Amino acid sequence: MVRTPLTPEERDRGERLGLLLREARGDRSMADVAAAAGVSAETLRKIETGRAPTPAFFTVAALAEALGLSMDELVARCALAPV
Repeated sequence: MVRTPLTPEERDRGERLGLLLREARGDRSMADVAAAAGVSAETLRKIETGRAPTPAFFTVAALAEALGLSMDELVARCALAPV
C-alpha cells in the first residue's frame, strides 16, 4: 500500500504535538510516560520528534491521559494558527 505524502501543514501539526507532549512530560522519563499510556518508548520518541506526525487517535488519547492533558487542549494547541 502506498501512503499519500504528508502536507506541510500535517508535518507542522505533528511537530506541535510532539513539542506539547515533551513539555507536558517535563521531568518524567519517556519510558515511564510510554508505559503509563500503554505504548512503546520508541513510539513516544517518534511522536515527540515529529517522525510520526500522524499518530493514531487512540495513541494520542492514551498519551494525553497519561500526561493529564485534555483532548480539547491538544486540539486547540496543535491546530494551525489563523492567518
